[in-house]
Amino acid sequence: MPSPTISEKGSEPTLPQATFRFRCIGCAWVTPSAAQDFRCSQCGNLLEITDPAWRSGSFQASALKSLWRDRRSSNASLDRSGVWRFRELLPAPQSVQNVITLREGNTPLYDLPQSSRITGVNRLYGKHQGMNPTGSFKDAGMTVAATFARQAGYRWVACASTGNTSASMAAYAARGGMCSLVLVPEGKISWSKLSQALDYGALTCQLRTDFDGCLRLLQELVQRAPVYQLNSINPFRLEGQKTLALELLEQLDWQPPDHIIVPGGNLGNSSAIGKALLEMLEIGLIPRLPKLSVIQAEGANALVRTLREAGGKHLVSVQAETRATAIRIGNPASWQKAVNVLQATGGACEQVSELEIAQAKAEIGAEGIGCEPASAVTLAGLKKLVKQDFVKRDETVVLVLTGSLLKDPDFTMEFHRGDLFKGTVLESESVKLDRFRHPPVVLDATLEAVIRTLEQAEKSDPTHSNV
Repeated sequence: MPSPTISEKGSEPTLPQATFRFRCIGCAWVTPSAAQDFRCSQCGNLLEITDPAWRSGSFQASALKSLWRDRRSSNASLDRSGVWRFRELLPAPQSVQNVITLREGNTPLYDLPQSSRITGVNRLYGKHQGMNPTGSFKDAGMTVAATFARQAGYRWVACASTGNTSASMAAYAARGGMCSLVLVPEGKISWSKLSQALDYGALTCQLRTDFDGCLRLLQELVQRAPVYQLNSINPFRLEGQKTLALELLEQLDWQPPDHIIVPGGNLGNSSAIGKALLEMLEIGLIPRLPKLSVIQAEGANALVRTLREAGGKHLVSVQAETRATAIRIGNPASWQKAVNVLQATGGACEQVSELEIAQAKAEIGAEGIGCEPASAVTLAGLKKLVKQDFVKRDETVVLVLTGSLLKDPDFTMEFHRGDLFKGTVLESESVKLDRFRHPPVVLDATLEAVIRTLEQAEKSDPTHSNV
């Protein structure tokens, strides 16, 4: 691959003429093409994309950093994408015209001062992927996967989803002039997420099963119909999602944090971030690896059990149940990739309760940024990792917040009204969370009523002392 150059001002950039192949994560078999299930024909393990071209490239790490920084001031469509801005490390489509982009990426890195005080960690940040076009981290992968689906000539793309994937896929399919099929578990998806897929024109099927059942059916479907699968087993998805780590390190001036903590659902995101970290180390973009840790809900803890009960040798599936719907997955497809990443980076895997998730979500909300329930497992898990002394108080930690607060408003409203755990075994214990609740107050429409309410708030909550 030639040294990277910047296109002339006012013109569209060209794509690097990189080649890519597929490599099995198990037996390391390499092939130029992949079947629709994206599994190795030799051993059945998942495939990943390998691109030896950049390894033999003549450019320096410093040249890449300068190139990517300069592109931030470009108005070219590829450069305005926080994913395609890093295209030297992505598989290259045949032409710029094939690329489907909604200007994804370019998400903020927030400092979290209140959460820092709560955990005792001196330097704590949140990389908020909920600021993507459809409100979740899925967009970073979908722009790449949808691009290659259209390039391959597919009219239909499809996914099984707990919500975020369906919203993202439907948006990128619509943008690229393709049709989309969404398979979701009936009654187990946030209406706000489902409404996105409907608005983007997806053919949406609510199946009487869970996410894992939806995924099994999808994998059967793509073997019999000309439909392209866009779940995270699609390695193009993970290539796009790995740019989260590139952007994060750029925001930290290429000084790696000590820890990156991510939620664990189908485990594609942790796999993608880990792949990016290993590639950045190999290229020389970073001097060392952060520890990448995965946090799961107790009711959807397949990876936790896989590591604790099977030593990471085989998957221990579970019947998933959690109000953090984005990670309500009991048979994660990318479990082996996640195990490899944890081992390579020295990361940890922990689980947190429903009460711990609800509290952490309210605490992140108090930072003024908010997140969906699945994102909050990162803060809840960090508290445990600090108590275990796995995370030291003088270290730098980044929480990956995967989805917007607006992705699951029912959870938020039920929490603040005190209804989230009503009628469950957790109802009596949830009283401990009352101090985090801020329910709406119904008043007469008088000035006196509002003033009395302000005064009561000032007395009961020290954070309102300036009222």
